[in-house]
Amino acid sequence: MARIITLVLLVFIMVLPVTSVTAVEPDEILKDPALESRARDISLELRCLVCQNQSIDDSNAPLAKDLRVLVRERLIKGETNAQVIDFIVARYGEFVLLKPRFAMHTLLLWIATPLLLLIGMFVMYRSYKLRKGDARSRAAKGLSVKEQRELKKLLKET
Repeated sequence: MARIITLVLLVFIMVLPVTSVTAVEPDEILKDPALESRARDISLELRCLVCQNQSIDDSNAPLAKDLRVLVRERLIKGETNAQVIDFIVARYGEFVLLKPRFAMHTLLLWIATPLLLLIGMFVMYRSYKLRKGDARSRAAKGLSVKEQRELKKLLKET
């Protein structure tokens, strides 16, 4: 158990510095801290279409930079966070969202993981119960006639 905890802590310590790195360049940062904070919040929700597993806030790809600049331009124009996100989704599709919206066409994405987890837990529980029941039924039956003969034979030899 101690080894598992040590391993988890080691992985956490190794991943921690990576999560705080951002690719936002100084020339992109807005002078208004409130707008910049909103831009960063939006950037964390949008996927880099080049890297695909990073937000545009974390990606150094030129397209990610263009999207960060676009987000800031739209915020300067006075749009809300939702309007900016809707504009980018309309332009690039829902794939650009790191966290897909809960809708009929994304229902499988939201339900699949918990459903598979529950199925896995049920299968593990059933296999445990079956193995436990098998051991009990074998113990309750005792030895068969053939097994009793073999046991007597072995005991006589010693």
